[in-house]
Amino acid sequence: MPISAIIVDDEKLAREELCFLLHEFPEVEVVAVGQNGLEAVKLVRQHQPDLLFLDAQMPGLDGFATVRMLESKNVPLPYLVFATAYDQYALQAFEVSAVDFLLKPFDQPRLAKTIDRVKRHLQSGESVVGKIDRVIQMLDGRKAPAATKILVKANGRQFLLDPQEIVFAKVEDGVILIATRQIEGHATYRTIEELQATLDAGTFWRAHRSYLVNLNHVKEVVPWFNSSYQLRMDDKKQSEVPVSRTQSRHLRELYKL
Repeated sequence: MPISAIIVDDEKLAREELCFLLHEFPEVEVVAVGQNGLEAVKLVRQHQPDLLFLDAQMPGLDGFATVRMLESKNVPLPYLVFATAYDQYALQAFEVSAVDFLLKPFDQPRLAKTIDRVKRHLQSGESVVGKIDRVIQMLDGRKAPAATKILVKANGRQFLLDPQEIVFAKVEDGVILIATRQIEGHATYRTIEELQATLDAGTFWRAHRSYLVNLNHVKEVVPWFNSSYQLRMDDKKQSEVPVSRTQSRHLRELYKL
């Protein structure tokens, strides 16, 4: 029997991307797609899927509130995979639970691990209810507040930057490098996901797994190989940031290319 799945995300591109990637897994059948928490409740009640891909951050009823509403209405819970751009702590919380967590932009090898994990739990018949409660409690206590200042070490000094000053951030030799129009330095964050979780999701965009860009500092979109792009930024070096193949689709939608 195929694994029946529902996808709920308020971002159209995210829904389409996940549907596209799941086509590579014939054992998974997407039976419905929704765009908010209320639709998720309705669709889960209607289809009773094995698996629910649920965006944790949605306007109105977010992913966690959706789960609580399902429980309050005594709707049988499917296995849950939360999909969003959260920090490293949230990812670790899901790694030790019965449910899983996918970071955006989605990654095919990581999705394959998720499907394998779900299949193991389905085969074991293990209940998901108690573990979902524990994961929600862990995440509710670990949501990072929005940063007011970002500490960057450069030239033996420690600068406190307003987030809007950041032009882009990248992973370099396992360290997070932040560039502004005037300086480049190393951040105190351990991962780019951890940094991203503190910044405005409407301004900072994950162009590549190794790059996070401030959309307000993109100077030029440069066509590249195989229908991909690079972004020329407005720092003093006019740095060029690669856009991954997956995110190139998002970029075309964003700028109507």
